[in-house]
Amino acid sequence: MKLNRRRDYANLSETDLAQLMVAGEDNAFTEIYSRYWDKLLAIAFQLTRDQVQSEEIVQEVFVSLWDRRKEFIIHSLSGYMATAVRYSVFKSVCRHRRRDQIIRENCELSFNIEEQEEEIFARFLKEYLSKVVEQLPEKCRLVFQYSRNDGMTIPEIANAMNISPKTAEAHLTKALKSIRLHLKDYTPLLIKCMILMNAGKL
Repeated sequence: MKLNRRRDYANLSETDLAQLMVAGEDNAFTEIYSRYWDKLLAIAFQLTRDQVQSEEIVQEVFVSLWDRRKEFIIHSLSGYMATAVRYSVFKSVCRHRRRDQIIRENCELSFNIEEQEEEIFARFLKEYLSKVVEQLPEKCRLVFQYSRNDGMTIPEIANAMNISPKTAEAHLTKALKSIRLHLKDYTPLLIKCMILMNAGKL
């Protein structure tokens, strides 16, 4: 009986597994753990080149995933976890670099530590946002880039792309909606990113 149940979980899509995990199904979480551990470990190791550190990071990501499963909506389970691993690596690198500096300088720098950590997190989010934008449908991506990068108005974009203003606005709305969905779980840090970008630190 247990084998059949296990086999059923193994055949579920990641969307179904995510929904069951959010509902508290520990068997679904076990399948997620089994299915994605090696992939996430490979991502972490590629960035850290440290097997022990990579295993600790991936383990922390899974623990956080289970503990906080009801706090957010996961639109892409594999994408979310891969991003979470990269994010955790950035945090780990930041902590180790700053810790070494504290030891060398032998002084209290708690405020500066927090500030520099935020800059690292913000850089991560900036890179993540760029990847999200690149994955948009071509016309949505172009309209978004014209609007945000070049500061063009809807009529100007419509003229440049030879489409109607209404169509340009629809593409921009679609792009913004997609970006918001991808960044939903990172909203607090995204705000920090925007603040630092406006301050000229990124």
